[in-house]
Amino acid sequence: MLKILSLFVMLLVVRPSAAAIDSNDTTFIVLRDSMSHAFNDGDSARFFAHVRNLQNYLLSHDDLHGYYTQRCNEIVFLMNKERIYEAYKLAHQLSRELRERKLDKEMFMAYNMMGHIYRYCGNKEEAKRCFRKVIQLMDEADYRSSMPPIYMNIVNVEMDEDPQEALRLLEKAIEIAQETSPERVFDIETRRTISYYNMGDREKFLEGYRAYKEGEAKGMSSVHGRQLEVYYQASLGNTDEAIRLARDVLGDDSYSTMANIYKDAGRWKEAYEALQKEALSNDSINGVILSNSMDGIRDEMRIYEAERETVRTRIILLCVIIATLLILSLALGYLFWARRRHLRELKVAYDRVSEADRVKTAFIRNVSHEVRTPLNIISGFTQVVADPDFSAGPEERQNIAEMITKNTKQITSLIDEMLLLSLSDADAEVQINDQVDMDELMRDTLQERQGSAGSLLQISYESHLPAGFHLLTNEQMLHHIVGALVDNAIKYTEQGAVHLQTALSADGSSLSIAVEDTGIGIPEGQEEKIFERFVKLDTFQEGLGLGLPVARTLARRLGGDVRLDTSYHKGARFVAELTNRIN
Repeated sequence: MLKILSLFVMLLVVRPSAAAIDSNDTTFIVLRDSMSHAFNDGDSARFFAHVRNLQNYLLSHDDLHGYYTQRCNEIVFLMNKERIYEAYKLAHQLSRELRERKLDKEMFMAYNMMGHIYRYCGNKEEAKRCFRKVIQLMDEADYRSSMPPIYMNIVNVEMDEDPQEALRLLEKAIEIAQETSPERVFDIETRRTISYYNMGDREKFLEGYRAYKEGEAKGMSSVHGRQLEVYYQASLGNTDEAIRLARDVLGDDSYSTMANIYKDAGRWKEAYEALQKEALSNDSINGVILSNSMDGIRDEMRIYEAERETVRTRIILLCVIIATLLILSLALGYLFWARRRHLRELKVAYDRVSEADRVKTAFIRNVSHEVRTPLNIISGFTQVVADPDFSAGPEERQNIAEMITKNTKQITSLIDEMLLLSLSDADAEVQINDQVDMDELMRDTLQERQGSAGSLLQISYESHLPAGFHLLTNEQMLHHIVGALVDNAIKYTEQGAVHLQTALSADGSSLSIAVEDTGIGIPEGQEEKIFERFVKLDTFQEGLGLGLPVARTLARRLGGDVRLDTSYHKGARFVAELTNRIN
């Protein structure tokens, strides 16, 4: 797999800190070059040894900016090795250290790394949010000369969803580059020319291509030049030549470009095949493990292919019959109509597979980087305990056992969330035939969560229900709803209180379950965003971002709902309302 990032972060910010090391320092140059060579060779043992030496040297000279830049290089190296969760952990640690040291001007580094991690995992919205935060922090710290590459990161994420916004960002990057780093302008303008092609503006594309060739004649170059030449051939109508050139100069990165060229040429079948090859080339081991989730779509495609072959056979047979009867005009009219319909169906299939692949990729990336770290921890401790030379006292063994148990529970929790997601999406009719003692269920839920709450957190329950009240519902779903709301409150409340209340409406037709906390609360404007799948307001929190969406879905399947009480301002207050059915 090609490296997704290089050592560009070594020079991400060109303005040095007050304690920065002289760039002519011989020792620094030797340490930096040794680390750079190991990075380019992909040698883990050499890289981590050299980068540690370089970090220690930077710290000894109190160059914190240089030190944390090398911390970013560690994250980049791990991402290139596809060790995404380890990279995520280091990014989380980097953010925490920068906050603890109050290095606000360097916080952009942590957000930049998280942006690349989210982009790699297919979470485009979080990637864009992180990169925009980087630009905000750079602007506040007067790091304008390094802002154009960050704008380009957002452009690469935004282009497929909002080309006009991507074009606006390119113009902004050019404006800043002209002011602070003119050597970057040519490369950015070349990327803008490619954007014109993707937007279908052939006139501006050709104008940009001519400007590119003029710059090339003057000795200028761009990393986007090869792709520009490919699209130029396509713009001339030389589809096959453009495809050949894409294969020759773009290699494994050519499939997406080929799909665009075939699509613009109306060759939907070949566009579909190129898209399939792109999906196959991007699949990871975790994608293979979770590929069973795509079985249904693959079966649907096989059925579609079979139906298409059947239609084709019928058309051929009909053509023979029509030719035999010499009704040529009718035959030609029918073939024209059938061909039009066939092309529309191919385009629909192409769009369907594109969307399905995007959803699959986002799901796999979110799950994979949450599961990998606890698995690595369990594996590591298991190897330590299995070592015949391992000797430790009871206290150390107890700590190891607790760590293994904790991480096992974390994996179990993630699997439970995925199972809940499947349960909430199931089409089967919900069985509502359980008589649930509400007070008992609420007390059991709190007792189960006592261990996960910190010592500074108080959990309490207050019932306004009649003594011995029972609710006719689905006990399993109700248990999941309450558990998800309590888990969410505990996760975002480090100290203070989590309080639960149950009550009947005035007419007794509905039951409300309120879970309120004194935690970080919900920012204004995010009231409904938090109920979307895979959304986490704090990107450094563990979990998949499924708790609240699944709780609401389950409640609605029971004839109720889950909402945020916006009148509560001491933290967050979620209310689950359920129908009180009379048995």
